[in-house]
Amino acid sequence: MLEVSAILVFLALGSVVGFLAGLLGVGGGGILVPALSYFFIWTGAGGDNLMHIALGTSMACIIVTSFSSLRAHQQKGAVVWDIVKVMSLGIVLGTFAATYIASYINSLYLAILFSCFMFWTAMRMIKGQAHVETQPTLDKANMFYTANGIGAMSALVSIGGGSLTVPYLVKHSVDVKKAIGTSAAIGLPISVTATLGYLLNGWSAELAMVHTIGFVYWPAVIFISITSFFFAPLGAKAAHYLPVDVLKKIFAALLILLSVKMTLLLL
Repeated sequence: MLEVSAILVFLALGSVVGFLAGLLGVGGGGILVPALSYFFIWTGAGGDNLMHIALGTSMACIIVTSFSSLRAHQQKGAVVWDIVKVMSLGIVLGTFAATYIASYINSLYLAILFSCFMFWTAMRMIKGQAHVETQPTLDKANMFYTANGIGAMSALVSIGGGSLTVPYLVKHSVDVKKAIGTSAAIGLPISVTATLGYLLNGWSAELAMVHTIGFVYWPAVIFISITSFFFAPLGAKAAHYLPVDVLKKIFAALLILLSVKMTLLLL
């Protein structure tokens, strides 16, 4: 039976992740994966598949956040559906293939990959926006193959893809608000496909954790999703009053600290 303390941890984690997602426009994977890893180590659960379960559980949690974000951006007309249609197919193929590959990678190596990617993401967040092209250069082939890579990396490090999709679209002269809205729409097929991939590829694994199906720990998904759904709108409102640029730099430093500490714990 799940302890009350664990439920409270998940509810608190969901509120933090949801608020940050709304405030900074980022997915929750950067916080969720290290936090879930700490929880599994603290409870003595996970075993050799600790990182796989943390990644799969995080992706399942992101489904709710992605859907909520997509709905909000669609109401503002900020989703370019022509781009979503082309990139979604590439996203699905890349994401599912990566979950298959991830199931054969040692947890330590996954943790190192996650830490390196979060460090790179944090440096970009601190540095600011990338150069923007003066003319649109998007074409269907370019979007499809780029989406393959975005989907694969998103599944391997458990992100909604925003840290990759938004800079890509902005660089190719898509308005930043529409880039964020379109990225939110693309984040839904990423999270759904990755969750299915981690479910199927972990189905036959011998896992020591109860309440786990495939590489997804469902109690965490349920309770984290509940509070993240309600706190994401609060974060979005707070973005109009708080110094977001300063907060992004603080968040970037937090990503680096959490990722490095998580890797050290697994060594």
